[in-house]
Amino acid sequence: MLIGLIAGSGKLPEIFKGEAVRRGFKVVSVGVKDITDMKTDEVFPLGKVGSVLKFFKKNRVSSIVMLGKFEHNLLFSNFLNFDMQALSILRRAKDRKPASLIKAFIDFFEEKGFEFIDPSPFLESLLAEEGILNRIKPSEKAFEDGIFGFPLAKDIAEMDIGQTLVVKDKSVVAVEAMEGTQKTIERAGKIAGKGIRVIKVARKKQDFRIDVPAVGLDTLKVMKLAGADALFLEAGKVYIIEKSVFLRQADRYKISVIGLK
Repeated sequence: MLIGLIAGSGKLPEIFKGEAVRRGFKVVSVGVKDITDMKTDEVFPLGKVGSVLKFFKKNRVSSIVMLGKFEHNLLFSNFLNFDMQALSILRRAKDRKPASLIKAFIDFFEEKGFEFIDPSPFLESLLAEEGILNRIKPSEKAFEDGIFGFPLAKDIAEMDIGQTLVVKDKSVVAVEAMEGTQKTIERAGKIAGKGIRVIKVARKKQDFRIDVPAVGLDTLKVMKLAGADALFLEAGKVYIIEKSVFLRQADRYKISVIGLK
C-alpha cells in the first residue's frame, strides 16, 4: 500500500514514516517550507494546496496521513501567498478554528478522490498510559491540581481553543490558544513561577486524523525553565515523542509525568 504523508513540524511525521516502512508500506512525503523538520520527497510553500494535489496524483497516492504541528498563527502570516485551492478551503470552513480548518482541508481532498487515514495504529506505542509514567511521584498538591484542571482542559479542547492548560493551587494560570504549547508554558511561568502544573488533553471525540496532541523533549525543557513540576497527559489520547528518552529526561528534571483518564 502507498501512503502520502503531509508532514508538519516535529518528529512525529518521521516516526510514522519509519514505522509504516517497517510494516511494508511505501511512503511518499510532502513538506512545507520553513515548517517541516524531516526530509521529505517534495517541499512546497504553505498554502500551495494545488501543488500538493498534483504531486500526489502524479505519484498515484490515494491514502493520506497528515501529522506534525502546523501553528494556527501561520494562517495570518501567510494568507497572501495562498493559491486558489487554499482560499477555497478557507471559504468553506465554518470558522477559523484549527479543527474546522483541518476538516475543510480533508473534505476538499476527499472530494478530489483521496482518503485521509487514521495514523494511530502505527503510533500506539507512543500513547500515554494511565498512572505515574516515570520515577518522580507527584506531590499531593500537584496531583490535586491535575485532578482540578483536567476537566477544564477537556472543555477548552472541546471548544477548540487549545489543548494545554496550566494551573497552580487550583487556579487556572494560562490557557493555550494560537501561540502554541511552549509559549503558553513560558507565559505561565512568568505569571505564577515555580510549582505550575501542565495538563495536555485531546478533544472529547478526538479524530486521530486531526491535530492529535503530542509532547516531546522541547515540552520538558520549557517546563523546566518555567518551574513546572508535573505534566498530566490524557491517557490513550496524547503522544509522547521519543517516549523512553522523554521519561528519563523528566526524571532528571524532577518533573512527574502522569496519565489521567
